[in-house]
Amino acid sequence: MTNLFNYIDRPSPIHRLTGACKLVCLITWSVAAMTSFYTPLLCLMTVAALVLFRFARLHVKDISVVLSIMLVYIVLNNLLIFLFSPTHGVSLYGSRTELFHIAGPYVVTAEQLFYHLNVILKNACTIPIVLLFVCTTNPSEFAASLNRIGVSYRISYAVALALRYIPDIQREYRDISLAQQARGTEMSKKASLVNRLKAASSILIPLILSSMERIETISNAMELRGFGHGKKRTWYSGKKFSEMDLLAMIVCGALMVLSLFLTWLNGGRYFNPFV
Repeated sequence: MTNLFNYIDRPSPIHRLTGACKLVCLITWSVAAMTSFYTPLLCLMTVAALVLFRFARLHVKDISVVLSIMLVYIVLNNLLIFLFSPTHGVSLYGSRTELFHIAGPYVVTAEQLFYHLNVILKNACTIPIVLLFVCTTNPSEFAASLNRIGVSYRISYAVALALRYIPDIQREYRDISLAQQARGTEMSKKASLVNRLKAASSILIPLILSSMERIETISNAMELRGFGHGKKRTWYSGKKFSEMDLLAMIVCGALMVLSLFLTWLNGGRYFNPFV
């Protein structure tokens, strides 16, 4: 079965970090990437993200579906930016270096291409970190880590249940899909894309109904066991913060400070090589 935002258990340094540490690193890393268009920093973060992805011992085949979706998103995002604002880079960088003319207002400029490069780098340095967080964080351990840093255990457990429910939804979708195909619904590559989308949409109603039934079962089971009546609870998968956790949070925090400092030093968010 294809992994789609599933926890993948591997013996790696990234897996050994606590869930709360990885959440803090994800937030600070994302802030650093989203608040700055400083190209050298984005290139450095992209390389670092790919190196961390390698350290996590994750393989492309593990997340091939997610990567395909993200690639389509990046292409569509850049295409729509150019269609609706083909000279946005010109207005940002204050210069105009025309490369060639397409038609009407659509002119390819070096400034616009440089802006698209920065948009791609932003996605390239953020998406691997998000995938690392989801694929290397055990839901139960993550809930325990959140509770350790002061988050209510009710909220922590709700987050853990949501993360655990993702593979269950995938499994349920696959079972319903196989049942539909056994009844003669064509969902393979032989069918057209429109027919496959229609067949996939027909799965949503039974998937929602089965999900609601599962949620009710879990809620009744937790209520019968007295969940939520106490002020505290113990955790089987809880881990203490280690030196590596502190080091990772310090590095990511410093990266966020560096991004804000470069924005202040540059006099704005955008690195301008055309001046």
